[in-house]
Amino acid sequence: MNKLFKRLIIFFGTTLLFVSGIMPAYATEQQGLTIAKVESWLKGYEEAWETLDADKAAMLFTEDATYQEEPYKDPFQGRKDIHEYWSTVTADQKDVDFTFEVLTVMGNTGTAHWHSEFIQPSSGSTIILDGIFLLEFSQEGLCRSLKEWWHFRAIPAKED
Repeated sequence: MNKLFKRLIIFFGTTLLFVSGIMPAYATEQQGLTIAKVESWLKGYEEAWETLDADKAAMLFTEDATYQEEPYKDPFQGRKDIHEYWSTVTADQKDVDFTFEVLTVMGNTGTAHWHSEFIQPSSGSTIILDGIFLLEFSQEGLCRSLKEWWHFRAIPAKED
């Protein structure tokens, strides 16, 4: 990713946090959230997705967490809904590769750029997703709010 794009993402993410009122006014150290803690959480997310494990994914969230996959749909509410979402969405995925980079950590909120590629068995297509997470964490290090924006690309399977 080029430096200008990274700077724009960081600027956009930080601005979004301020404008939306999500970012608390207190310092990261007071809350205890660090880049390393967000990276650790994202490694758990990576493991859950790459192993298609909805149980692992759900345990990354608080009982009352919200998971907003699309901006114009209601978020999934609670660990049970998140588990059901993950079970459904990963049912037609295999050979998942997920990577990420933490962009910012402020207060109890982190932003990350992520990328995923996988095969969709029903079509044979390779699916490529590229997105941004806005993650709000509890004191215990679980995610209590996930919002994501992503782009989608499908590469059809080659016909023999």
